[in-house]
Amino acid sequence: MRMSEGVEWAVHICLLLDWLESDRPVPTTRLAASYDLPPPYLNKQLQALVRAGIATSTPGAGGGFALARPLDQITLMDVVAAIEGPDEAFQCTEIRRRGMGAGSSGREAEIPCAVSIAMHRAELAWRRALAAQTLADVRKQAERVSPRLGERIRAWHARN
Repeated sequence: MRMSEGVEWAVHICLLLDWLESDRPVPTTRLAASYDLPPPYLNKQLQALVRAGIATSTPGAGGGFALARPLDQITLMDVVAAIEGPDEAFQCTEIRRRGMGAGSSGREAEIPCAVSIAMHRAELAWRRALAAQTLADVRKQAERVSPRLGERIRAWHARN
């Protein structure tokens, strides 16, 4: 499974909004400039975060985006579901019932496909792992690697 780049963008923007510590909404253009992203496409990701209750949007000249809740209340799974949607990645099409399996009946046709069971089990583990990590956890990891990251982000935004 390959996630869209929108997931990466959304996680980074949520972290950025937290690091900025702004008491006002941050415009899309400023958020996009932070990572040299196209504002119209980033805006689509931001709107998805708003629909999911992760961010808030304020319209108008002084408007922009802010986090709707603290990072410790936003999981990686929340962001993935907001951007990618809630549907499962694996969709069983029951190919075992076509070709050589066409016309199968009885118990074999009634039990779930072993491939489908294995894929769903793996996806459930993946989703649980994402749900177990908050954006606060991600922020802590980023700050362990770069302890003055928040300061540098705020300084960059003050200059630009």
